[in-house]
Amino acid sequence: MRSVGPVLCVIGAILGIWLLAVVPMNMHLVADQAQRSGVVVQPETPKERQELSGVALALRNVGIIPQTYTFKRPRLPSPHQVAGEMYATIFEKKITSKRSLVYHGWVTLAPTLLGFAIGTGMGILLAVGIVYSRVMDRSVMPWAIVSQTIPILALAPMVIVVLGSMGVQGLLPKSLIAAYLSFFPVVVGMVKGLRSPSAMQLDLLRTYNASGSQGFWALRLPASAPYLFASLKIGISASLVGTIVAELPTGARAGFGARMLVGDQYGQPLVSWAALFAAALTAAALVGIFSAVERLTLRRMGMAAA
Repeated sequence: MRSVGPVLCVIGAILGIWLLAVVPMNMHLVADQAQRSGVVVQPETPKERQELSGVALALRNVGIIPQTYTFKRPRLPSPHQVAGEMYATIFEKKITSKRSLVYHGWVTLAPTLLGFAIGTGMGILLAVGIVYSRVMDRSVMPWAIVSQTIPILALAPMVIVVLGSMGVQGLLPKSLIAAYLSFFPVVVGMVKGLRSPSAMQLDLLRTYNASGSQGFWALRLPASAPYLFASLKIGISASLVGTIVAELPTGARAGFGARMLVGDQYGQPLVSWAALFAAALTAAALVGIFSAVERLTLRRMGMAAA
């Protein structure tokens, strides 16, 4: 509850800036439409209006400022327009409808979860190998770091095209892109966590003549739990981003990425913004689920979640 106040303050500041930005962003379009409707606009010619900034044009035409918040195809939609579009496409459409954000959300969520599972599994296995093998530490870890320097916007089309030429389409290519983005945080977090036990704790295990596997299960793995959950929350968000990016070059007909493309291609910014916010809410929900699991798990282990 202590974080509610700061979060609300940040949200309020963002909404305030957003509301202020709507006016200058949409003012030229609104002025042109108002003039076609018979409203007197200053300056009178479109060429003269283009020479003015959005703020200057708004100050000279205060009467049409409210129309910037209700313009049908704005450059920057107002918050209530985006909220209205989201409500209409989430609650007023059938889940099976291709205009439903619930339908598109599931299409994006399925490869996200599969890719996250693949990336997490790979990350944990690589982390264990890096911690217990000096050869892997010196060879695999640098390559894992270098792999993240490749822009995902360049890599995703290559992976999609190569796999498509091999007849692999649908869920798997998008899942691999999601796995590519999610495995690195898990690797880094698990390596840090597995190496977090102090020298005194490790010496105590040697004193008890504990084997390597006993040290792993009794000390290293429990100590890595907080680091793992922090990495999982980052990884699930990265997986969602990877899936959306993978949908863009494929010309997908469903998914959040497809909705964003439809909005851009057909001049429907409300569609793009609704899909964008739906994706953000989906990521927040997934992170919230992992946070709840983290609190429950660490409480049972006798540790406090950060």
